[in-house]
Amino acid sequence: MTNFNHYLPFADLLRYPDENYPEIVNHCIRTIQKNYPEAAGKLQPFADYINTHNRDEREELYTKTFDVQPICYLDLGYVIWGEDYKRGAFLLHMQQEQEKVQNDCGTDLPDNISNMLTLFTRTKDQLLINELAVKILIPGLEKMIAEFEQARIALKVKVLKKLHKAIIQEELNNGNVYRYVFESLLYIMKKDFENIHFEEVTNPVINQQHHQSFFARQSVNLEVNNIVNNYKLD
Repeated sequence: MTNFNHYLPFADLLRYPDENYPEIVNHCIRTIQKNYPEAAGKLQPFADYINTHNRDEREELYTKTFDVQPICYLDLGYVIWGEDYKRGAFLLHMQQEQEKVQNDCGTDLPDNISNMLTLFTRTKDQLLINELAVKILIPGLEKMIAEFEQARIALKVKVLKKLHKAIIQEELNNGNVYRYVFESLLYIMKKDFENIHFEEVTNPVINQQHHQSFFARQSVNLEVNNIVNNYKLD
């Protein structure tokens, strides 16, 4: 069983920053420096920003990036499928997997990226890890990073000005350092799972053993609503 504990610092990086956030960032770089020096280099601009801004500024950046005029969302099911029914089936499945490993998801949904990375470090189901990495996390991270591209940002600014006449946040106009977190994490995931392919992870462990199929249509609306009502939605 591969050790995936190097994902835990990233889980902490993508949670709301507390007073210890600079040390969390620096710990993340130290954790990945030996085995993933390129990823550590990708993360350094983010560390530089965090270490030179105060707590209020760090909190404001997080809120603006993921809550107010969000650049992207942290719930991977929503990133992949939006409001499609498949997101509901996936959310229910993740709730079951989080309960199996006794991961307290707090106020975030079970498919929140921080909770998903924590699941990686706790589950013993390697097939599940492979499938989540190849089908969800890697493509999800690619979609999230794409939202930070300047062309996308420019379009968002134009739409916001047209619809709301809003005061556009500086991070939308001048770039946002959270993209470096996603780029570093994506680099590591691609390295860790470079030999895992889609065909290899299509396995009855996911498709038959669990109560619901991973990607099949389900009559799960009631159960999904119960999950959502117990968590904070973005």
